[in-house]
This record gives sequence, C-alpha cells and structure tokens, in this order.
Amino acid sequence: MFLKEFRNHFNKELLGVFPQTEIDSFFFLLIEKELGLQRIDVALNNQVSISEDTFKHLYNSLTRLKNQEPIQYILGETEFYGLPFKVTKDTLIPRPETEELVRWILEEVTELQSCKVAKSLSILDIGTGTGCIPIALAKNLPNSDITSIDISSKAIKIAKENAELNDVQINFIEQDILRATSLNVIANAMKQSQNSNEIATSKTPRNDKQFDIIVSNPPYVRVLEKTEIQPNVLENEPHMALFVDDENPLVFYKKIADLAKNHLNENGMLFFEINQYLGKETVKTLAKKGFQTELRKDIFGNDRMTKSTVL
Repeated sequence: MFLKEFRNHFNKELLGVFPQTEIDSFFFLLIEKELGLQRIDVALNNQVSISEDTFKHLYNSLTRLKNQEPIQYILGETEFYGLPFKVTKDTLIPRPETEELVRWILEEVTELQSCKVAKSLSILDIGTGTGCIPIALAKNLPNSDITSIDISSKAIKIAKENAELNDVQINFIEQDILRATSLNVIANAMKQSQNSNEIATSKTPRNDKQFDIIVSNPPYVRVLEKTEIQPNVLENEPHMALFVDDENPLVFYKKIADLAKNHLNENGMLFFEINQYLGKETVKTLAKKGFQTELRKDIFGNDRMTKSTVL
C-alpha cells in the first residue's frame, strides 16, 4: 500500500469521530513515529510504499484511535514544557494547564533565590505521575535538590525512566501521602541522597526536614463531574490519579497543607493545581490551615492553580 492510499483510508475511518484537524494531526504523528517522515516529506512524496509490518502497526493504531484511546498512549510518548516524556496507562497524560503551573513556579523562583544565601533550592513534588513537574523544574533549575513521591510503583517506574530520558537527577519515593504523618521520612531520604552527592560535589549539607517549594497536582475531579469527562480520558487514564470522593473533594489539599506548614522554609511556597470549580473553597481551606493564598486562572479563564505562603 502507498502512503496516499493509507491516508485516504485513515480519513474515511475517523471522519465523524474526530474533527479533520485532529485527524490530520494524528496521521502525521503516526507517520513520523512509524516512517520517520515529517509533514513536508509527506507533501513532497505521498507515493511512499508502506511495508506489510508497518501497515499492521498503523492499522492497529487506527483501530485504537477509533476506540478513542488517546494518541499519547498509542505513541507511548508526549511532550511537556518542550521535553519528551514516556506515558503509559499507569500515568496521567500531562496537560497544558500543568505547564502553566510550572511556569508560575519558575517565575517565583528568582525572588525566592534572592532571599537565600545558597542558590540551590529544596523542592518536593507530591503525586508525580510521569514526573513531568519535577523533571521540567530540574531542567530549568539544575542546581536544585528535588524529591518526588507517588502512591503508584508503576508511575514511579515511568517517572524514573523519564528522568533518565531528560538527564536529570530526582529522588523518587513510593509513598501514600494520605497516610504520611510527617515529611521527615521523605526529607531524610532526600538528605541521604544529598550526602552521597556531597562526596563528589562538596555541596554544603542542607537542613534535613525543610523545603523551599512544595508542589502538587493531586486527584481533584469529583465523581459527580464524571459526566463532563471525555470518554477517551474516562476510559483510559488511571482513576486513582483523577477522582476524589464528592463528600471530601479537598482531602489531598488539607493533608498536604497540614504537612507543608511544618516543613516549609522561611519564604517557602506551596503550589497546587486545583479543581476549577473549587477555587474559592480551596483558598478558604488553605486559609484555615494557616496559609495566605493567591488564586490564578489558566489560559482558558478557569481557576486552576494556587500559590500559598505560611501566615
């Protein structure tokens, strides 16, 4: 089969399932993955012959798309903050809104660093998933000490692979944050990692229990909001990383705020990605926990993220 023939078949099968712009995007992503051809290559020569094995892979991908499986899972990869990431069904697919949260943190870092004698920062990421937040931070803050935790061992495995893929050092720990009584265990593990690095780098040992930045994108979608979730998300992405009980939707924010209050350095900051419908409630909850909070909207005008400091 020639590439032109496959494209016609591809369009015919997906027309009515997706908009044409998405169909075109899927096609070019798959062709680049399977054949190594860019859009310009396809435009210049659509009579490229497709081998039988390659056609089988492409047809399988087409079938998965018809079943509304996300293209990122089909490709096994995506991009976040300009960096490559492996993704599997054990991890959420990184979102553009989370990129905005990373950008906000990086904007605030300059001011925070000006208050510190040392230029490196101690950062804790809670609920790492693919590792997109800590890895993006590590690439832009190369001297920082970063630890990430997640309840899922499978997610931790993927996050470690992504850290290696992007050539950054992050200390990953499997931990259920809702069962944690303090962050000392995490901080001590972080200190052990730092001490091992000191032999090679002669870095000054850091405080064994304090963080400059704590960031989390925890589960925050209420079960009652399932009807708003697209089928490709609802039927494929891990529910444990998405949903919370309707009766206690801010459970992770309450718990993390309690822990963070005792483990943030002076001038330290707590960042959250949040449920767009619970912005005011989240700010009130954090205020009760002893935090002053700024609420920020995403590019779509939704309440999406917060920055908090201890009062």
